[in-house]
Amino acid sequence: MTDGRLGRATDRRHADAAAESGEALEVLAKALHLEFDYPGSMQAYERAYVAYRREGNVLAAARAARTLGWFHGSVYGEWAVYRGWIGRALTLLKDAGAGTNAHGWLLAAQAQAGSDLEAQKQLYEQAIDTARRCGDPDLECDALASLGIMLAFSGYKPEGMACLDEALAVICAGEVEDLSVVEGVFCGLLHACERTNDVERAEQWLRAAGEFVRARRMAAVGGYCRAYYGGILTAAGRWSEAENELATALDVFGDEHRNIRGSVLCRLANLRLHQGRVEEAGELLGGLEQHEDAARPLAALHLARGQPELARDLLERTLAAGGLEDAVEGALLALLVDVQLAAGVVEDAARAVDRLSALADNQSGTYLRALAAMARGKLCVRTGSGDARSCLHDAMRFFGQSLLPVDAARAQLELAQALAMTNVVAAVAQANAALECFLQLHADRDADAAAAVLRSLGVAPRPGQRTGTQLTRREAEVLELVGRGLSNAEIGERLFISPKTVEHHVGRILAKLDLSTRSRAVAYAQASLRRQVGP
Repeated sequence: MTDGRLGRATDRRHADAAAESGEALEVLAKALHLEFDYPGSMQAYERAYVAYRREGNVLAAARAARTLGWFHGSVYGEWAVYRGWIGRALTLLKDAGAGTNAHGWLLAAQAQAGSDLEAQKQLYEQAIDTARRCGDPDLECDALASLGIMLAFSGYKPEGMACLDEALAVICAGEVEDLSVVEGVFCGLLHACERTNDVERAEQWLRAAGEFVRARRMAAVGGYCRAYYGGILTAAGRWSEAENELATALDVFGDEHRNIRGSVLCRLANLRLHQGRVEEAGELLGGLEQHEDAARPLAALHLARGQPELARDLLERTLAAGGLEDAVEGALLALLVDVQLAAGVVEDAARAVDRLSALADNQSGTYLRALAAMARGKLCVRTGSGDARSCLHDAMRFFGQSLLPVDAARAQLELAQALAMTNVVAAVAQANAALECFLQLHADRDADAAAAVLRSLGVAPRPGQRTGTQLTRREAEVLELVGRGLSNAEIGERLFISPKTVEHHVGRILAKLDLSTRSRAVAYAQASLRRQVGP
């Protein structure tokens, strides 16, 4: 009996020891990762790292350190901690023998830490070659994707995207086991697609990887990944989906994760600007003036508020700082042209158009070419010189090829104004088509602009089309809550906006509906509700 108890106690001790082995702890970490328990997974990886070090398993310890770095950087935006763990992985791998997969991981880490494009490219290629000779698909996929992201962001989009495409193919074939590599590659793809406005590639891969993504819920799970995907969906005009992604990211990451929340808030503000909800965009950008993603939405906010000089100063300072990727610089230049034309500095706008066109000439994709054609078309309309119609037709075509419907409709509205002096019938047709697109996408501010162009052409929008007197979706939501007797503070809490913004909405509602007091708005809303419910 005593021997039995001793045997069971010994078994328990052996089980406890096995549970604290590096391998067992890494298995636990992966299981927690699949359940999206990131804090629990990170704790298990930290214990696995210690256990592997104790066991003398250098490669496995380096893998745990690298994975911890990925969590801290890509999931939580703690890049200083990321660099610490990656540095630790480098230290552990520094004595790895040439030709081993451990040496391949060292080469990949050295490439990622470098700053010289050609040297980094050579290191990544050596890592990929080592991975293939050693039969390490995790290393091959990680190095391929990292090389692809670096090239795409350095102006070599075709080469970079080809590497990312191959990395995604390796994942979808089921060859990759490391979850941090899988999520990192998906996140890298979404980041690259957002930066280059390659909506079509993102959608193709998410469709192709549909079953894989659904089974593992891998796509856009991290904070940055959700931010990138929300940006892609905003550009694609899929605003309700974009809002869901961005709202989920804000729910997952609290105030302590300032950098990720800032990235998400900047993109949510950009969505609000597309929707014409300018005051809400301003609230979202409050305190984010120095965030790396804030320059463009902040400048667009200044322009929407009729403050082109503030927008111009911000954009010129950002562009003068340098170090921007072509796609980022191009988007800022396109907005700067709008700002300079609004400020009446046409010569400066012409220089910005020339710089944007030079960037576009070095790109194989259609996005920068669309921006350049649009900017030159606007300049032609403003100066009365050049072929505005040809430029704007090109912009419509390129935006259409890029699957950017809002931008394509904006180019169409610009074309309507370019045609106004010579062909009113064609101008009306183009403005009507743009208005229909804005209505479908609920782009309220753009719809108002299109309706104004139609009225300037002597044509009233057709029945059912939006005019400036109709309520936006947000105003309708506010009116419904006003009808229920809620205060501005209570409405703001329901809709996640400030009481001051609610007050602005209520003021516009009263003006649009020709109501003199809030009590009349309450009566109007209650009567509307009774009509919907019926007798």
